[in-house]
Amino acid sequence: MDSRISARALSIALGGWRTREPVYEALADAIRLLCLDNRIAPRTALPAERELALALGVSRSTVAAAYRSLRDTDHIASTRGSGSVTRPLQRRDPGRIVPTEGTIDLQQASPPAWPGLAGIMSEVALSSTALVSRVGYDVLGRSELREAIAARYRLRGIPTRADDILVTTGAQSAIHLLASVLLGRGDRALIETPTYPHAADALRRAGARLVGLPVTTSDGWDLDRAEQAFARTLPVLAYLMPDFQNPTGRSMSPQERRVIARAGERAGTVLVLDETTADLDVDRGVVEPGFDDADPSTIVRIGSLGKTVWGGLRVGWIRADADLIRRLMAARPTHDLGTPEFEQAVAAALFARYPEIVAQRSHLLREGRDVVAAHIAAAFPEWTVPPTSGGVSLWIELDAPLSSSLVMDVRSRGVLLSAGPRFSVEGGHDRHLRIPFTAPPDDLARAVALLRESWERVRGGAPIAHLERFDAVV
Repeated sequence: MDSRISARALSIALGGWRTREPVYEALADAIRLLCLDNRIAPRTALPAERELALALGVSRSTVAAAYRSLRDTDHIASTRGSGSVTRPLQRRDPGRIVPTEGTIDLQQASPPAWPGLAGIMSEVALSSTALVSRVGYDVLGRSELREAIAARYRLRGIPTRADDILVTTGAQSAIHLLASVLLGRGDRALIETPTYPHAADALRRAGARLVGLPVTTSDGWDLDRAEQAFARTLPVLAYLMPDFQNPTGRSMSPQERRVIARAGERAGTVLVLDETTADLDVDRGVVEPGFDDADPSTIVRIGSLGKTVWGGLRVGWIRADADLIRRLMAARPTHDLGTPEFEQAVAAALFARYPEIVAQRSHLLREGRDVVAAHIAAAFPEWTVPPTSGGVSLWIELDAPLSSSLVMDVRSRGVLLSAGPRFSVEGGHDRHLRIPFTAPPDDLARAVALLRESWERVRGGAPIAHLERFDAVV
């Protein structure tokens, strides 16, 4: 057993869980969702039945029945005298469930493959004889691919050489590698909240203590909090998404970029800028690169082709100064032995058509964004739909803190989403729901209609007194 969650903490995390009858099954479903979204980690001891019943204001028999239901679905294991403990989830991604035929899977915010990808792959396959004569992977990356990536940075006004690039097996691999090299156990790491949850997981796995920096769709980055956090905690690393931040869709203003760059430099912090969504511009237009006045040794950029081309093309990269690139190369074999040659050859060929790819993505995402925004506004006039000029999702604000309950209910109707708290670093965000706009428009429209059906049930079943208590807590 690794940890324990108190009855009070669990009652807060559950939010507005009483959305249907029988009550015990509603409670069991709410705990399942916390496990699915990794807000209760595997091997966590749950509160005793009597303690949780008192915290929730229900009978002990209701909690006992909920625990029994959780045992039946293998979400917990109970031992007389030792209590109940959450079980490891039998999935590769602890925050996702496997979609079945007919479901609308909006757990991932990934567009379908760029239409020209298959043709590029076929062309590269014609040179397979030359490819298979090589080792098959390499720890740094093919020189022609690194030069193509460097050229993209130079077009943005960021001086870059091929030696400043290390090719990785996707952006997530880059985040893990950087965390392992830059962080030690107990080091502070600044990270936005809400944020990309797998980045937070990677930093925690490296032993970091996370310091949250709030980001909102209306006000952007909390600059006062940022300056205080840098000055007081002296984070070793800061993980940031300056462009079309996931999940809010917000982009940093020039002033926000300057303030954070200066604060990071004064604290001696390495700023890791995740730019995997930076090219997904729908109607923002050109912006200044940002962070270009900072010490180059303190700025690290991460990119990938996962969002712009296809999630199945596992090619990412790190742009950093030469000294850090050497350190990353030395540490990489403990993570993986390199990026496959075939994927690198495909990626190099894609950069020759990158402007065409970005234009097609912009059209696709504009259509999806406008469909979601219009249907949400019509179906949920009580919700707040923030404007976003790019990225992959909308960070919708609900009129009640019932995101978790809504996600669980709509799953039974064939729509898979991630609740707002999934993206939280310090708790909360149950008033928010991330809705990606990367799926086909017809699926997006149908998903919103099913959300409306679920919302009627969830909102109607949540006790007013409980909502008021929960609002006061968060």
